[in-house]
Amino acid sequence: MNQDTINDIIGWDIVNWSKAFPFWNKHIDIKNKQLSCLEIGARQGGLSLWLALHGNNVICSDVSYKDQQHELDKTITLHKKHNCENLISYEAIDASNIPYENKFDLVVFKSVLGGVSIGSNTRLEQQTINSIYKSLKPGGKILFIENLEASFLHMYARKKFVKWGNKWHYLKLNEMVSLFKSFQKIDYKTVGFFGTFGKNEKQRQLYGKVDTFFDKLVPKSYRYIMIGIVEK
Repeated sequence: MNQDTINDIIGWDIVNWSKAFPFWNKHIDIKNKQLSCLEIGARQGGLSLWLALHGNNVICSDVSYKDQQHELDKTITLHKKHNCENLISYEAIDASNIPYENKFDLVVFKSVLGGVSIGSNTRLEQQTINSIYKSLKPGGKILFIENLEASFLHMYARKKFVKWGNKWHYLKLNEMVSLFKSFQKIDYKTVGFFGTFGKNEKQRQLYGKVDTFFDKLVPKSYRYIMIGIVEK
């Protein structure tokens, strides 16, 4: 993929979040497999775009598509830009209650679990993972990139400078791992420390490059992105 395509897929903090691709490519080959795929919490459908560009059939879903036509329109426009809309369909799906069983080879998500409980009186992270489990075929996989709680400095900055920082639930690394206890196998890595502090994408790219060199010096639990692949 060229850099412009990667930018369209990831959209934000691109250097750090795009590290998912080489990690996933070590564990799974998705090229021209015509896999049955679902993206949950898709918003503008970046990961749906990635899957379709590799010849797979994708349901691109977000609960906002039910009543926010402008969000769906932006998603469709992105996919048409890359001439892959024929492989993508669109549905308004609640990630905690996926209406499919044993259907998908792959379910993908990016920065979703921290927001599934917003507006609810109960925590829905485990329910969401259980719903994904039910929707996957035997041997099916989840590919995900998710925000982590990371360090005290990260949590302070989010509460101070991010408008949804007090609503989003940032999970600890061990909490994330425990969500997948029903699955056969999980492989994951954590990346990023400085990148999220960039005030604009130019700064985030610079800090992301710094992270590439210094990640190994930062404790895993202090990094703010978890990249994973999980097998049912």
